[in-house]
Amino acid sequence: QEHLGESGERLVQVGGSLRLSCVAPERTFAAYHVGWFRQAPGKEREFVAAITRNGGNSYYSDSVKGRFTVSRDTAKYTVYLQMDSLYPEDTAKYYCGRSAQGNSATLRNWKTYSLWGQGTQVTVSS
Repeated sequence: QEHLGESGERLVQVGGSLRLSCVAPERTFAAYHVGWFRQAPGKEREFVAAITRNGGNSYYSDSVKGRFTVSRDTAKYTVYLQMDSLYPEDTAKYYCGRSAQGNSATLRNWKTYSLWGQGTQVTVSS
């Protein structure tokens, strides 16, 4: 059974940086687009960023644009989310997911994703 590898807890101070990793199955890595979402307690899952399967396009929510960067390393079957200038409102559980649908609209919709990681808790302390 396939799964996306990401988990754990990360703690950082305001203004700090973190890099999250999402390890995908080797045999299907090139076939899927990958997105990052986050969910804070009591809130709905929110789109953060996504990258197409060939790495040619990336998309960001307005709240993270200019601070976060999504990238993929084909040799390591890994998608990264580099998060800089973190604010307390970035505190949430972050999930990576894969999708077969790769346009801007579908990648922003968590319902189009077919496989998810277990999530990484990110806490930004002031």
